Amino acid sequence: MGKKARTAITPTREENFPEWYQQVIKAADMAENSPVRGCMIIKPYGFAVWENMQNIFDPWLKDYGVQNASFPLLIPLSFLEKEAEHIDGFAKECAVVTHHRLEGSENGLVPAGKLEEPYVIRPTSETIIGDAMSRWVQSYRDLPLKLNQWGNVMRWEMRTRMFLRTSEFFWHEGHNAFETPDDAKKDCLTILDMYEKFFHEYLAFTGYKGIKTPEERFPGAKETYAFESIMQDGKALQAATTHDLGQTFSKSCGIKFQTRTGVEEHAYTTSWAFSTRAIGGMIMIHGDDDGMMMPPRIAPQQIVILPVVKNPEEDGEIVAFAEKIVADLKSKGMRAMVDKRDMRTPDKMWDAIKKGIPLRVEIGGRELENKEVTVVRRDIGRESKQTLSVSEFVKQAQGLLDQVHDFMLNRSKTFRDEHTFDGTSLSDISDFFAKDNVGLVKVPVTLLEDDKLEAIMKEYSLSTRCMPFEDGGEKVLIGKAY
Repeated sequence: MGKKARTAITPTREENFPEWYQQVIKAADMAENSPVRGCMIIKPYGFAVWENMQNIFDPWLKDYGVQNASFPLLIPLSFLEKEAEHIDGFAKECAVVTHHRLEGSENGLVPAGKLEEPYVIRPTSETIIGDAMSRWVQSYRDLPLKLNQWGNVMRWEMRTRMFLRTSEFFWHEGHNAFETPDDAKKDCLTILDMYEKFFHEYLAFTGYKGIKTPEERFPGAKETYAFESIMQDGKALQAATTHDLGQTFSKSCGIKFQTRTGVEEHAYTTSWAFSTRAIGGMIMIHGDDDGMMMPPRIAPQQIVILPVVKNPEEDGEIVAFAEKIVADLKSKGMRAMVDKRDMRTPDKMWDAIKKGIPLRVEIGGRELENKEVTVVRRDIGRESKQTLSVSEFVKQAQGLLDQVHDFMLNRSKTFRDEHTFDGTSLSDISDFFAKDNVGLVKVPVTLLEDDKLEAIMKEYSLSTRCMPFEDGGEKVLIGKAY
């Protein structure tokens, strides 16, 4: 046997995928666990990804007519109690505020000033936004009302994993109200298409759009639509959802309007979101055993230039040469930087690899003399190494970034297709997962009515992911999930 290749991340994906995932986040300096149970600290490099996601998607929402607003973090318990199915769905995850001050005692600080009514730290905001909508909507002329907020929520998770499942996480949540049920359904599908476009064009990963089965529906929803992706370990990740809430929340919150014929009717509402969980999906879809692999269009830094200095007297000249190239790249709209840290060049190189920076550029004495750069793509590695004149590199850099994006997206599509398996019977499901195969099984939706399915799902810790649109609702994806 040959000697095992050295990797930057240990363990490798094959050895221990969950631990590999945690180590990639650590090596890329994206996040760390916090002193608060189940919560994470998103470090600057990780938060820059989230900021880029906001900066891209928020204008799309505004073009669609959505207005940003901000609603309270604390929700009165009575608001949640108005919608029984909704609160039942979140009851075990709610963090509750019961006091409004602290007082000193011989045992230290203790809660005091008990609240007349407890507050729940929002797990989601349908009820409190619905309360506002009940005041803001009076007539059909007030509709549609399209609202969104970027913020954080709290769901008291028992088993947490950074980005994927934490007690506190960041997201955007849209809440819209419409005149008709058709308008509400159209809204859900329009936003779902926007999510697919966003994931394809910026995060470079694909998945399946479809309808959630009744047991996987959002609490209180008439229908839930989802974008489901497959990670490298074969598990599914729900990357985004939209919910057709019908009149469930408009009736519990009192969102009524005078119709065009003069009668009073409850509005039809929707809600939808993606969260920092999408960053976790991006890591698990694209990362390799050397670390993160950033999709170029979302990467905090798309290009890093590493000065390779052998003689101290060359240092200033090489850095100045590199900074001029960075300025040219920035003038063309690219995010680029010179790594001027006082570190060994190999250490800088591995740092760039572990952070997944799409293009790594090396400039040493030879490149300086010949007015050239040496370029390496992160997605392919050393095999992509090439030397270009500065003018050619600046001219081709955006094209190279686009090539990286296309390569990553196509690889994601190929992986999805190669790890989705068709079945026709319950035995196809049990046989597939009994062998610890990697991927999802797609079977006729009629199998959901078979009483024996529940036992198989429980035995192998499976769940229904969605009924893909591409199959006309006649098949359902089943697999393990995050």
